[in-house]
Amino acid sequence: MPHTRPTRTRTAPAALPADALPLDRRIASLRATAEADPRVEGVLLYGSWTLGEADAHSDLDVCLYVREEDVDAFDGREFVERLAPLKLAYTNMYGILAVVFDDLMRGEFHVEPAGPGIAEIATWRGQVHFPRPEAAVLLDRTGRLTAAARGLAALDPPEPVATAQQLTDELANWTLMLAHVQARGEHARAHNLLHAVIAPLQLKLCRLLRGSTAHWLTPSRALEADLPVTDVERYATATGPLTPEAVRTASANSWEWSRELAAEAADRWGIRLPPGLHEEIAEALSPAA
Repeated sequence: MPHTRPTRTRTAPAALPADALPLDRRIASLRATAEADPRVEGVLLYGSWTLGEADAHSDLDVCLYVREEDVDAFDGREFVERLAPLKLAYTNMYGILAVVFDDLMRGEFHVEPAGPGIAEIATWRGQVHFPRPEAAVLLDRTGRLTAAARGLAALDPPEPVATAQQLTDELANWTLMLAHVQARGEHARAHNLLHAVIAPLQLKLCRLLRGSTAHWLTPSRALEADLPVTDVERYATATGPLTPEAVRTASANSWEWSRELAAEAADRWGIRLPPGLHEEIAEALSPAA
């Protein structure tokens, strides 16, 4: 989800798995609470419930679009507490209201002014899609929100050539940094680079090559179901525990996989690769370096 979204006729969402029913009930409470508050112009869901992937472990991900004349005085926490008691509520690192309900369900609530917030939805194309827009929109007093959500009804995969070029360049740059910090003996930092920076980029490039971009924003989501087992196994070899030897092995494996993915992308889409730099990075990551 980018960090950043006349009363319509609703289409009932598809039935949820039994273990998602607590989320279903909370969403019903959210709809009723928002409808009763005239300051709220629209409510948009995103995440697993909207995609039909919700289960007992799913979060509640919500955009609340508040009338512009009311948004400054709107107390998001007070609104959310009407749904259920809270164990935690705070503004997270992205400026979003994050909560934990009394049943340990997590939630994120973006509180946005209706006009500019709804207009921004068009910029999510290629990152977010709503296969069932009418299920994603819980409330729409003006029709603007439904129209915006319908604009993202089709899955719009990333443009392959430019995206592959960006990802291969990113992988070369960040893996060279990995080689430097590893040579310095910063094994914890190298371990973090592998897991938090390089692996997500590899998974995006792998998804692009396999035509599996539905979980683009979180490329590790449903990895075991979305990608061939050989790719999952390569991912496992490119990460590892935090010991100097394991980090060195994972780093070399990671760059080997990156190079294979980059070569596959170059063969398919004709992107530019810097072979000299790629070889120098491999040498820097070799055990003898």
